[in-house]
Amino acid sequence: MSKQKSFYITTTLPYVNADPHIGFALELVQSDALARYQRLLGKDVFFSTGTDEYGQKIWEASQKEGKDTRDYVDYYAQKFSGLREILNLSYDNFIRTTSPEHIKASQEFWRLCDQKGDIYKKIYRGLYCVGCEKFITEKDLMDGFCSLHPSKKPEVVKEENYFFRISNYKKQLLEYLSGDKVIVPEWRRKEAIDFVEDGMEDFSISRDKKRLTWGIPIPEDDTQTMYVWFGALVNYISTLGWPHSKGAFEKFWQNGENVQTAGKDQVKFQSVMWQGMLMSAGLPTTDTVIYHGFITGEGGIKMSKSLGNVINPSDIVKEYGTDALRYFLLREISPFEDSPFTIERFKDAYNAGLANGLGNLTSRILTLSEKYLDKCPEIPEKSNFTEYFKFFEKFDIKQAVDYIWNEIGELDKFIQKAEPFKVIKVDEKKGKELISNMVLRLYNIARMLNPIMPETNELLKKLIKKNKKPEQPLFLRKD
Repeated sequence: MSKQKSFYITTTLPYVNADPHIGFALELVQSDALARYQRLLGKDVFFSTGTDEYGQKIWEASQKEGKDTRDYVDYYAQKFSGLREILNLSYDNFIRTTSPEHIKASQEFWRLCDQKGDIYKKIYRGLYCVGCEKFITEKDLMDGFCSLHPSKKPEVVKEENYFFRISNYKKQLLEYLSGDKVIVPEWRRKEAIDFVEDGMEDFSISRDKKRLTWGIPIPEDDTQTMYVWFGALVNYISTLGWPHSKGAFEKFWQNGENVQTAGKDQVKFQSVMWQGMLMSAGLPTTDTVIYHGFITGEGGIKMSKSLGNVINPSDIVKEYGTDALRYFLLREISPFEDSPFTIERFKDAYNAGLANGLGNLTSRILTLSEKYLDKCPEIPEKSNFTEYFKFFEKFDIKQAVDYIWNEIGELDKFIQKAEPFKVIKVDEKKGKELISNMVLRLYNIARMLNPIMPETNELLKKLIKKNKKPEQPLFLRKD
């Protein structure tokens, strides 16, 4: 199967220790838009997401709520699975790291790395951040706390663990990272290179079972459980049936274009640790990892479950609709940098871009076409979207959405200048030509909305083909 014919995309897996929040919704919607775009090109696409359900902070959260850990993860996994309908996602598989298939895959991956001589045991003493589920160093601290989890004081831990010999792969990792498409945006690739050159050390991949029982068992050692990061990362290939069924794995990971999406704090995990693990196991590395920024709240503070300043995407959807949230996430949030999310900013963007923008334009054009055209003009089978597609090829979805709204603005200007509502009264033929032209341009806009706002895409095309104005505004203005 040619790499031109199949495309694989996967999100990271969120921890199931709280309700889904808007930060992960961003990653899901970005990935979904890219998957839908690739389907438009006629490619065979596999889109995966799921939940990460092992680790110390999952166990601690379940104990805090007085729940059995299995019941706890089942409850929250269902909430994340429910995002499919809330966000209108088109993923092909939802993987849970507690599934028997994933556990077996993680253990097989461990065996491959062990057979390569890349797993060894040693006593380690260091600072451990439960929030990060990893050992950290003094340079990761800020005023004695983890810089990523300022409300959690790291524990001093001394125990015997298994370690992964990533130091064996420094040369191969630098060679991998020299490719200009392996990381988007470019400055994150430089971060990964700096980490490999300056700070990369063998990392712990197990925990003492007496300290952490909630984890994947280590093959042939019942005193240790698998480090959550080591086991969880394997989901990117276990979701494809690896190692038990090689068909989808070969088609999408080995012979297709494979893409991962992740937050900016994941660079060393996804582009260094995971790639080193793949090299050890003798498996192909990731073609591209796309890193997005954080969604921030008031005062530019990162939204996080531990800080309790998150927004639940379902609350936004209930009031504004799925496509309105997708529009905001894909246009008003930078694909690569941090961006603020407040309800006021959301409402302003909704009114300007959707209610007064696309919604108003649709109403004006279809009111004229229903009144003056006998039927919908003949729609060309294909349109030239070369410029629009260029942005998707660069994974810059915001620029793609901006391109659509530029077309909406240009069509608005055309109506103001051509005044078809006046022309039709003095020159029926010319008036109908102008209105037909506007309808076809609106249909092209509808087509481009396919990966961005799929519900609006379908509704708009249906209204145009029926030559009917909307019975009510596509997007009601919010005061």
